[in-house]
Amino acid sequence: MMSSPRKSQTQKMKLSLTTRKVSLEVPIPTEKDWPTDNDGDYIFLDVNQGLDSLPQPYRMINKLVNLLFDRSWEIIEERDALREAESNRIQPTVYPPTEEIQLNKKPNCMAVCQDFLFIGGAKGFSIYNLYNAKQIYVWDKLKVDVTSICATDLGSEMLLALVDEMGIIRLLYFYKDGIFLSKAINEVDDASKQVACLKMEISQGGDFAAFLLQGAGDVWLDVYKLPKETWLKEVGHPQFPSNSKKKVKQPNTLDLLSTDTLEMDVNINFKGEIKLSLPVHIMKIKPPKPITGTTFKSPLEVFAKIEDCCGLGSGQNHFIKESQWEQQAELFNASYKRYLEGELEEEPVSSATFHFLFLNSIIAMPTEVKNPNPAGVPCVLGVRWTGSHNFFLYSLNRTLKDKVEPEGVWPCAAPITVSRLSPSASYLVLACEDGVLTLWDLVEGFPLGVIALPEGCFCRSIHFLKYFLVHKGQNMYTEDPVKSRMKCVVLCTDASLHLVEANRAQGPTSHVLVERPVKHLDEAICTVAPVLPLPGMLLTFAQNGCVCLMDVTKREVICAFAPGRDFHLAAPWTPVFVVSSQPPCFLLRDDSPHETGSTDDAEIQNSVFYFKFEAYPFLKKILKHGTIPQREVESMAFSQTLPLEIRCEHLLQKRFQQLEKNQMKAHDHWVRLRRYSMFLQKLNFRK
Repeated sequence: MMSSPRKSQTQKMKLSLTTRKVSLEVPIPTEKDWPTDNDGDYIFLDVNQGLDSLPQPYRMINKLVNLLFDRSWEIIEERDALREAESNRIQPTVYPPTEEIQLNKKPNCMAVCQDFLFIGGAKGFSIYNLYNAKQIYVWDKLKVDVTSICATDLGSEMLLALVDEMGIIRLLYFYKDGIFLSKAINEVDDASKQVACLKMEISQGGDFAAFLLQGAGDVWLDVYKLPKETWLKEVGHPQFPSNSKKKVKQPNTLDLLSTDTLEMDVNINFKGEIKLSLPVHIMKIKPPKPITGTTFKSPLEVFAKIEDCCGLGSGQNHFIKESQWEQQAELFNASYKRYLEGELEEEPVSSATFHFLFLNSIIAMPTEVKNPNPAGVPCVLGVRWTGSHNFFLYSLNRTLKDKVEPEGVWPCAAPITVSRLSPSASYLVLACEDGVLTLWDLVEGFPLGVIALPEGCFCRSIHFLKYFLVHKGQNMYTEDPVKSRMKCVVLCTDASLHLVEANRAQGPTSHVLVERPVKHLDEAICTVAPVLPLPGMLLTFAQNGCVCLMDVTKREVICAFAPGRDFHLAAPWTPVFVVSSQPPCFLLRDDSPHETGSTDDAEIQNSVFYFKFEAYPFLKKILKHGTIPQREVESMAFSQTLPLEIRCEHLLQKRFQQLEKNQMKAHDHWVRLRRYSMFLQKLNFRK
């Protein structure tokens, strides 16, 4: 300290070493009743510490030095506490990959279908066997890289949809040992007029396809009907051109190696000489126009416009004049002027999310549709646009000449930010920007409820879980599908994770699976993905690159997946991975290329890690006992999961059994009374 003694030796002698704030009391003889002395009652004074106050700037320097020491000590204590918490934390079991697929070029996308893995990358894509991770075929017919790939199971065939760097869409038909190319959807000769695909969706079964396109400053949605039956006839009985030469095997064709599941060798060939029929363009949907002043002259014109109820709820048909809109805007700006100053309104980029829906009691088909699609074929396309409050419903039973107007509109109280359709197309969840979720049961035709996320939580993504039960401490699927019951996980913008459950009998409930990280920000969850082969399991991708498997029932991580060497995820919020149900596995791209070979001949290799669940004993046990017997489901413990008809039948059977038991008891009681009466009669006769 930079100070000097101030008081004289005489003054120091006059001060007591300890001075009490209150008057001293004589303690009573027993120690039990002694008052507890408070340390705050004493002021400890050292006669040798009477110091002068430092002059400036030394006083400021003294404060900064003390503050520096205090902050340093706080950091030391925090690190010690963190080190102690890490040592006490139970680390999950880390499973290494069972296989590693090495590629010369970095893969951009992956998809699985049936027994095949499709990896899109440089100038095309490659096909691998899911059971042994061996390469089967390479298709490199493009001049640019493939950025997105989608594979749809058509039964004995497959449909592949590719999007390259230029945004051009190509449809490939995979039939037996041949790959057939349909003409590109949006390819044009003039590059200046090229439109790019932003998003694509193919319906279950491959009957329809929708593509979100952008070009010349506009965004729109094109919907196509895919001629599956025609394609099957064309590839089954191909008609070659008259001047076609003898077929030559493609140089990039690879033979399929023998595997445990496929015993014979199969050659996959690209058959570009066979021309397939083009998809049928049935609809072009544009974003909804902004709501402006009315052009109607009377309310009768408004009623006549919505006489057929088409577009009712979209807000387009109203009788509010432009002057009324302007007056309301002026009042709003005047009332909230201090909050609006300095803010620039940016026009949001228009985008769309769309889902193929099946016919049900909620969605009413127009009266002019005489031949609706058969069962198992989508009938309606649900569309939501960025910043819109409405969820539009468009009939798929139309042609390109028909006027494009929505057959139905579901308005919400706030703009819809996320919409998600379950894999079975039975449930739909709409999440608004105010944190409110609306849950729909599309099969039964009624909403399951409305629930709000905790305050400050806003939905980023929704992921459906196949409904499961907890039996003897383990998550299990039911043998028969469960109706009007759903479970989904909601990842929020603050990295918190929530489990939402809903059923017909009770309203929806929400439980927090992972809290928002406060201290360890690198552990924030960026992406999640359900694992269908494992009931109630969820893959989580953290910001620090950790890939873990979480049990949503126990709300804990049960294991982690990581390769032996250093692993890195360049973008944890958009990792390149895919999960397969059969065989049960998942594949993950390594974002850190590595060198192989000697120093002089070193090559850059990119890897895709293959994690087969059956190779890990703990997960293999879950797979083996992943289904609960139906007789256990029909017990009282899980009676609520059964359909209403079966529950009523079981209740009546139980009631009849109870009545039969009561009748048997009454009959036995009557027999005993009869015997006792006869005994009394005999006794009186003897007397």
